[in-house]
Amino acid sequence: MFIGDNLQNIRTLFGYTRKQLADLLQITEQSVWQYENGYTSPKMEIVNKLKKIFHVKSQYFYVADLPSKVNKNNINIQNIAYRSTIINSIQKTQVEAKHVQFIDAFLQQIEGQISYPPNKLKVLREYAIKILNDNISNDQQLTQIKQIAKHARAALELDKYGNKNLLYVLEKNGAFIVEKSIGEEVDAFSLWTEDDRPYIVLGNIKKSAVRRNFDLAHELGHLLLHYKKEFTALDKKEYRENEQEANLFASEFLLPEEEFTEDVLILPKVSNPNSYIDLKRKWYVSIQAMAYRVHQLNLMSYQQYRYFNMQLHRYDYKIKEPLDDELVISKPGKIRSILKLLFENKHLTLDDLLDTLKVDVKFLVNLLGIDLDFFKTYETNVAKTFSIAELQSKYE
Repeated sequence: MFIGDNLQNIRTLFGYTRKQLADLLQITEQSVWQYENGYTSPKMEIVNKLKKIFHVKSQYFYVADLPSKVNKNNINIQNIAYRSTIINSIQKTQVEAKHVQFIDAFLQQIEGQISYPPNKLKVLREYAIKILNDNISNDQQLTQIKQIAKHARAALELDKYGNKNLLYVLEKNGAFIVEKSIGEEVDAFSLWTEDDRPYIVLGNIKKSAVRRNFDLAHELGHLLLHYKKEFTALDKKEYRENEQEANLFASEFLLPEEEFTEDVLILPKVSNPNSYIDLKRKWYVSIQAMAYRVHQLNLMSYQQYRYFNMQLHRYDYKIKEPLDDELVISKPGKIRSILKLLFENKHLTLDDLLDTLKVDVKFLVNLLGIDLDFFKTYETNVAKTFSIAELQSKYE
């Protein structure tokens, strides 16, 4: 029997409305509603179209899908924290929640033989909750955020690894990070699952290494400062305040006051953007973000900061900064490494995985943000072709 929930789940995952899917299938929106709610089953012609749209096998719609195999309520849509200047629509939030739900279900499907390092981010979250609950007055909130950021930097040993390796450090200490298309107005988002797994989803629009670093630090701020925050219920003012708190955390976390101040004090001219190029290489933070931090630390006057921003425009650094093409952009590697370990140790084959999930490789590429070439390495069910190796000379 055709399972309507499977269609609704995968439609949401791909971001289609019923109307959009109906147009692709050249049927009515009412027909899609009937399929999803079990009133009618689609003909095989429609099923074949569906499998091409979603990169799955025909059987996908007749067996339990990933969300059905595990805890369906592991993702709370209200707790998604966006790095964005705008409050996002309910539809977009539903799409992103469904994406993480599928990834989380996928991991639970394959990770039975995996042992992870300790989840330090959960420990840091509990520390942050204690600090914030000790005194909730607005007067002390900035001090508390600074304290949490300083403690987090020390706990994650960033002074040893450096900001350059921030993505690796977060993955090592409990985060699951993926890259996907989330639009031009959203840089990243994050959330905790109900069983305390932290996710950070990064946009795949090309950005510089330093801007990606700030996105990561910003989302870490949300994960630590805003646990169980109901973001979908915030008004615009509250939303901006939460974004500002995450930005403050990121600034304090990436540019620790004492060491960064020492670097700034020997700059030839704090109001000249070009003075920060070497510091950008050291801290992996944008020139704009460093200057804002310098102004925040009262190491640059208001007049100097205005002049700095004028120079940014003059050099076109608002669009592209020095070193943006040189510093390597970090890419998520944890889920890829899990699959590599399972494939290479024969705990799992790609063919078995695809057969179990009833999907094609391109479905995994889209879901996990891992390139197709990675999966091709582990393909075994490939049609063989006659080659010179099959020939034998009559003179042998």
